Amino acid sequence: MAQANRAGRSFDVGNATTIQRAAALVGAVFLLVGIAGFIPGITTNFDDLTFAGTDSRAELLGLFQVSVLHNLVHLAFGVLGLVASRTVPASRLYLIGGGVVYLLLTLYGAVIDLADDANFVPFNTADNWLHLVLGVGMIALGVALTDRRAVRRTV
Repeated sequence: MAQANRAGRSFDVGNATTIQRAAALVGAVFLLVGIAGFIPGITTNFDDLTFAGTDSRAELLGLFQVSVLHNLVHLAFGVLGLVASRTVPASRLYLIGGGVVYLLLTLYGAVIDLADDANFVPFNTADNWLHLVLGVGMIALGVALTDRRAVRRTV
């Protein structure tokens, strides 16, 4: 069983590779952030939480603008990370692919007018900086933690 785990076929905390643990941790953090976005007090202006768009004045930790859609995306991204952590290749794809998605979100947030309807998720400046850090960090984890031998054995 341990050999199958090293080859990236299943997730077992005791036998998981470092990249699988990283994907599970990132996924768990996204789940917690998604849940926190629905908790008054952790999310300021909770009464102003809307489904989507710039009308949502709710802010996670009083800093990051959120909406119901934004929170649902975090929850889905968290579940995806936990599912991806079951295999080495999926963990790598989740971290690197997710990092690319976050870099694209950074670019999107930088080019749109944050007060415009194009900001449907919504994002604010703090979100944009966080997306940049997440994108770079996730890609770095995916690249640095990849065991090329394990990837070759599973392909």
